[in-house]
Amino acid sequence: MRIDKFLNSVNLTKRRSIAQDMIANGVVSINAKVVKPSKDVAVGDIISIAYLSGEKKYQVLFLPTIKATPKSEQDKYIKEIA
Repeated sequence: MRIDKFLNSVNLTKRRSIAQDMIANGVVSINAKVVKPSKDVAVGDIISIAYLSGEKKYQVLFLPTIKATPKSEQDKYIKEIA
């Protein structure tokens, strides 16, 4: 699954276009490498997002099979790490 779709599917961004803008500005990286929106995400990858308030890292636990997952099920797909 593409990183821009993944960020939107697991509710880390509200819209896919926001995810694409974040990726284009270089604030999203997978396994410490800045990526393009077409980069595929795999189980076990570490996604880092540099917010204005600081960086957050998430480990991919499972890839969603549907377009949008309920926010209550976010923990099935990603785990925030320190």
